[in-house]
Amino acid sequence: MTHSENGFFNEFGGKYVAEVLRRPLDELEVAFKEAMADSSFVSELETIQRDYIGRETPLLYAKTATEILGGAQIYIKLEGLANTGAHKINNAIGQCLLAKRMGKKRIIAETGAGQHGVATAAACAKLGLDCTVYMGEVDVRRQQPNVAAMEMYGAKVHPVTSGSRTLKDAVNEAMRDWAANPDTTHYVLGSALGPAPFPDIVREFQSVIGKEVKRQAQERNLDVEALIACVGGGSNSIGFFAPFIDEQKPRLIGVEAGGIGPGVGENASRMTGNASRDGILQGYKSRFLLDEDGQALPTRSISAGLDYCGIGPQLASLGKSGRIEFTSALDDEALNAVKFFAKNEGVLFAMESAHAGAEAIKLAPTLPKDKAIIVNMSGRGDKDIFITCPVFRPAEWKEFLISELERLNDSKDIHEAELMRK
Repeated sequence: MTHSENGFFNEFGGKYVAEVLRRPLDELEVAFKEAMADSSFVSELETIQRDYIGRETPLLYAKTATEILGGAQIYIKLEGLANTGAHKINNAIGQCLLAKRMGKKRIIAETGAGQHGVATAAACAKLGLDCTVYMGEVDVRRQQPNVAAMEMYGAKVHPVTSGSRTLKDAVNEAMRDWAANPDTTHYVLGSALGPAPFPDIVREFQSVIGKEVKRQAQERNLDVEALIACVGGGSNSIGFFAPFIDEQKPRLIGVEAGGIGPGVGENASRMTGNASRDGILQGYKSRFLLDEDGQALPTRSISAGLDYCGIGPQLASLGKSGRIEFTSALDDEALNAVKFFAKNEGVLFAMESAHAGAEAIKLAPTLPKDKAIIVNMSGRGDKDIFITCPVFRPAEWKEFLISELERLNDSKDIHEAELMRK
């Protein structure tokens, strides 16, 4: 099922929200359908995609990786080369352009790893819109480079201190803001989840990835066995998979965050984990990590963007039907994938995308050499320096941080001394 029916993908999806949000959601659905049927809106979006985002992004043949692993040819869709460093800009630009068409001048967003926040802040700067980003306090600490980038683009970043202080709580705060300010504000939800019509909207704006991949693969006459993408909420994966959903081939493989193990609170595996169940949370029905009372369980992942207790309803439906195969990668496997593709292909995967890379490393040797697998590198790893450096080079990183702290303290002392002299 490519599109929802009345907001549902079989039994998943829906619009489970307070009455105050029903009107803005209904208005958004009408505005979205009208915009996508308007050739002038579509043309403007395509121009921005080309000139600002930098589409289309390349499909790289990973020659050295293929030779080392043996088996299938590995190709990498380099979404990390899109402006702002990840696939998130595709949806952010689309929704901000839609909001502007609707007369909404204030944008709010939630973010986990920070890439959606950066993309939304950049889109707002480009289109002249006010921007506020909600981000869990835990994620603010581990993704400081992205926080700095958002502020450079002019966004106001609000650390969320409630709950687990991660993505789930940032979504809650953004929803509260939107409920209080529906007439002036549009909520740019960053993943293919939440109440209808967001799963359809996000998939549509992200489907540019899959459309390019389909064309690029046909131009090279590739016999594609599988497409592999990491899955948090699911925006990169559903956009990557979209043009292939109603076809029998290729295999579609979604890789969740296996964290540090199978125990409760040790991972974020909604489709493959042992604590997953159907539930309704944050306005939609899907598969979630929930306790017996229906409350969200704690999650864990080295990647902030996959550290979420739920999954988009369309992905849940496609997983249940078997069209998408779900697996998971441990933190250590994702870190190894970062090193492997950096060393052998000169490509630095984001920690989220590295989960897909880890599955490619396992799958390729099991397939014939005339087959191809395509990995969606949904983002590049610049943002993860505060996560990867303490693992890959702990002594040097510690020395660097100490020296930086000393330098900052020295500059503060000098500044204070100058103020006293004045």
